[in-house]
Amino acid sequence: MPNAAEWWVYLGAALLIAFAPGPGILYVLARSIRGGSREGVRSALGNGLGASVHVLAAAVGLSALLMASAVAFTVVKLIGAAYLVYLGARALWELRKGAGEQAQDSPRQRGSAVVQGFFTELFNPKTAVFFLAFLPQFVHPEQGSATTAFLVLGLIFVVFAMSADLLVAAFAGPLAAKLARNPRWWRRQQVVSGSTLIGLGGALALSQN
Repeated sequence: MPNAAEWWVYLGAALLIAFAPGPGILYVLARSIRGGSREGVRSALGNGLGASVHVLAAAVGLSALLMASAVAFTVVKLIGAAYLVYLGARALWELRKGAGEQAQDSPRQRGSAVVQGFFTELFNPKTAVFFLAFLPQFVHPEQGSATTAFLVLGLIFVVFAMSADLLVAAFAGPLAAKLARNPRWWRRQQVVSGSTLIGLGGALALSQN
């Protein structure tokens, strides 16, 4: 585990990275604008679950294998990019429906926000790369279990990242709720939401290894 000085460095760096605007925060923002705070919170939960899988993978060494294989990295990256584009395209396709039809989501639709957030983060190879590039600097195998250190440090970062996502959902959701009855607003936020997700997918697909 890190020493006292390293803990302060890690916590400060993790906070800055977690709260810096990135794909996860922008995804939650898009979902919050589209469906309000509740959908944003579910998306944040899904992001957190997906990131937790990366923490477990880093702890057992699977992420190291992903980084070592250019083919594996590219495949996972393209799957994640395609999924984001699909979510954005579906949001734009729903413009064919009226705003009133979107006001009441079914239990299945509400649950899908968690699932979509989970897979969006799960298929983001940059998360795996982050954990493998950043966490090892604070892990000292000679002083104890490296697996335990990876888990503790990784889960702390997940908590920070989820806190940032939840703040975004809290501020974006009420704004969407106030304007939800305005048909023009509904169409505009669907375009913004869908375009943002498609843009994120394109950026991920074109990013450098």
